[in-house]
Amino acid sequence: MASSNPNEVTEVSQVDQDAEKVVVSNEQHFNKDGTHYQSQLGPKVKRKHFFAPLDGTHAEAVKKDAETVVYTPEEEYKVKRKIDNTVLPLVICSYVFNQFDRTNIGNAHVIDAFNENFGVTSNNKWTLALSIFYVGYCLLEMPANVLQRHIGANRFFFLSLTWWGISSLSFVYAKGYGALLVLRVLLGIGEAGYYAGMIYYLSFWYKRHELAMRISLCMTGTFPGAIGGLLAFGLVRIRTEHLVGWQFLFLIEAIPTILMGAAILLWLPSFPFSASFLSPREKAIAQARLNKDHKPTSHGGMTGMQGFRAVVTDLNSWMFMTIYASFNVGVATVSYFLPTLIKGLGFSSINAQGLTCAPYAVGWFMVFFQAWNSDRTKDRGYHIMLGSGVALIGYILLATLSDKSVGASYFALFLVVGGNYSLFPLVMSWAANTFAPTSKRGVGTAFIVSISNCISIASPQIYFDPEDNYKKGHAIAAGCLALCFIVTFLTRTRLALKNKANQKKLAEMSQYEKERDPTEEISDRDPRYVFMT
Repeated sequence: MASSNPNEVTEVSQVDQDAEKVVVSNEQHFNKDGTHYQSQLGPKVKRKHFFAPLDGTHAEAVKKDAETVVYTPEEEYKVKRKIDNTVLPLVICSYVFNQFDRTNIGNAHVIDAFNENFGVTSNNKWTLALSIFYVGYCLLEMPANVLQRHIGANRFFFLSLTWWGISSLSFVYAKGYGALLVLRVLLGIGEAGYYAGMIYYLSFWYKRHELAMRISLCMTGTFPGAIGGLLAFGLVRIRTEHLVGWQFLFLIEAIPTILMGAAILLWLPSFPFSASFLSPREKAIAQARLNKDHKPTSHGGMTGMQGFRAVVTDLNSWMFMTIYASFNVGVATVSYFLPTLIKGLGFSSINAQGLTCAPYAVGWFMVFFQAWNSDRTKDRGYHIMLGSGVALIGYILLATLSDKSVGASYFALFLVVGGNYSLFPLVMSWAANTFAPTSKRGVGTAFIVSISNCISIASPQIYFDPEDNYKKGHAIAAGCLALCFIVTFLTRTRLALKNKANQKKLAEMSQYEKERDPTEEISDRDPRYVFMT
């Protein structure tokens, strides 16, 4: 029977309000240290076999703890530094060895004994050997990304490094042109998924505006290019009863790769939630600080096919693919042809290898400055336009002065190396920042690298005119960089307009609509998503 006394109704209402305040107060003070749900977990479940999927319960526990953890800026800085000191050295070392094994063939090509051993008797045979690397690389790029998400980063990269390390080691005793082509295909298969996989992996550890600088430190060919040139300069001089200089080049650079694979398996965490170097509270902080930025999730979300459909129907995917493919024409050729181009300026084979160090060393500073300033200003588009413009000028100088001035041509190589290589961390971090949710981001970055490298199959073929100092090849590379510049401008403009349109939609939304699903990762189709430009 309902009460007829209005005072009783008022009292009940007041009690309900007080109860709600108590609940809210308890929620605000619950699990502030970010360890409650992780402490409820039982013993870590042992995986049944090497390819068994990761246990999602730990990821879910860290995700729940991250929703309520309270931390100071000093604690966040400390966690970020622990990640820098543990994850980055492993990623950097793996990439250095990746570049050694991928590009040492360029240093070996200027040695006559290498060409005689593998029957490289013409420029056409040489460019075919370079191009065929990308066949397996392209076909397996996206399946490799799906495998990485399934088994975890450490196991995937262990397989990758071990495969291409053994392939590179096999060059030492292989002989004949057919063997060269087979080993190049196997090397490409081993490296499939590595680049896009590392970008995807790093996005679980760093905010969007922290990513470009880390990628520049971890994944730019300038640093290993400089070291590789020095190693080649010394190793090719060695001769023994059983091995000659170019064989030592492959031997010394392949063995550390295999050892690095084992180190990755043992010490690289699959995801932040499984990082043994972080305490439960630090895991929650690592997740919480990213939740404020882009809420990456290691489990759930789109399936591989759903992610693929979302990517291929997104115009941004094709614009980023065009940007990457157009500058990668230069990267895919200069990494192999730099010793040859320098030798063509009149230097000996051994001196040409030593002279590759300076362009790579100076290029590294440009790569790092571009990435650092891009993260500082939270801009990607203008920095990519600057890098492509610098490389474009370098190629124009090479196309016009390669037979007129040795000094000007060598200087142009500095612009080509610095401009080209500075684009990789900027473009890939920009692409990774544009795709959401995480499952789409993984497929999206793999899609860009895979389709772009299909074009890279033809990239070495642009240097078809050795008798003319590769002038036509330089001109083609210059045209590709002009395309990169234009499409970058169009992409930046498009994303800026989408941000403005999203702001208008947000202004028309209710507060409830703006705050719905606060713990879920926001899709890039959601008006609340802000694109980096």
